[in-house]
Amino acid sequence: MTTDSGNTMKAEEALDLPDMEEAQNASGFGQLIRGILSTWPARISAVVLLLIILMAVFAPYLGTVDPVRLDPSQRLQGSTAAHWLGTDSFGRDLYSRVVYGARISLAVGAGTVVVALLAGVFFGVLTGYFRWADIVIMRFMDGLMAIPGILLAIALVAISGATLTTVLIAISIPEVPRVARMVRSVIMGVRNEPYVEAASVLGTSTIKMITRHMLPNTIAPLIVQGTYIFASAIMTESILSFLGAGVPPETPSWGNMMADGRLYFLVKPELILYPGVMVSLTVLSVNMLGDVLRDRLDPRMAKRI
Repeated sequence: MTTDSGNTMKAEEALDLPDMEEAQNASGFGQLIRGILSTWPARISAVVLLLIILMAVFAPYLGTVDPVRLDPSQRLQGSTAAHWLGTDSFGRDLYSRVVYGARISLAVGAGTVVVALLAGVFFGVLTGYFRWADIVIMRFMDGLMAIPGILLAIALVAISGATLTTVLIAISIPEVPRVARMVRSVIMGVRNEPYVEAASVLGTSTIKMITRHMLPNTIAPLIVQGTYIFASAIMTESILSFLGAGVPPETPSWGNMMADGRLYFLVKPELILYPGVMVSLTVLSVNMLGDVLRDRLDPRMAKRI
């Protein structure tokens, strides 16, 4: 009796370890944020990204002219009181289109992160926990990774039509295998940990085992992966729009602006310069924050800081 009760207490103590870790992680969230913003590059990146987000949210109040309104009599004009950054080849206001273009880029970036992480976590957990699913699903994921993401996105947009939803899904699909492989490796790594085995001995259900004792271990790498997916999605959307396979041409997006301006680059280089700078600032800010997050959340990197 004494031995059985002692084993039970040890199993329960092992089972409580993840709860203790979760409490420590929750209390250390504030320290993580302060640590991330402790360097000047991270602070500058956070401020730039915040300003771009605010610009997208308050675009109706910041735009001076309807971004889709055509005025051929004002085409390719320079900076004026009515058009702060001038006009494009159709007489549309460049400033308003740059402001509203932030909405498309951020929407595609955030939407791609949500879709890719949800699908990737689902397939990653399925293949990492259930051995029978690993062979079939991961071979399919390997096949997807063998196809260049841009080509796959162009093919999907060509088949389904150029809409924001189609572009978002087309950009998300190539990212799913990468997330799935990462989550799979984490799940397989913790599957044989003592606290997981203790939970199994105590009869913990599979759903509770995964959500409570396994998935928390994937949060840190998923956060870092999400930042890179966000930046990559913005770049991919710009490339697709530049190639004419992105959102509809009349939609104010940074990629569409660069596509329209490439024919007039020698006459008016600002047509490409303004949206190009916005894409670069957004991607650079997100990538720098992602690097800092990786350094803070990876124990091996944190020791070097």
